[in-house]
Amino acid sequence: MLQIRPTCEHCNTNLPYDSKEAMICTFECTFCKDCVALLKEVCPNCGGDFTDRPIRPKHHLDKHPASEKVVFKPVDLEKHYKNLENK
Repeated sequence: MLQIRPTCEHCNTNLPYDSKEAMICTFECTFCKDCVALLKEVCPNCGGDFTDRPIRPKHHLDKHPASEKVVFKPVDLEKHYKNLENK
């Protein structure tokens, strides 16, 4: 089951469970759409692409709540871009 992380990993913007701005990679790294654009749509952690994070229906939140764990580790964009060039 998806963790539904509460913030963008790069800029720490709030991304509530029903946010249409949340994007995830295959490992559930979570970023906002603005940061995904900065990252050139490549996950800095796994090198995969992003997709819209699904919205968990509200009636499931009591039994399966969204995560409260914040993962905040801003990306070194210069290093990320350099890695993209070397692929």
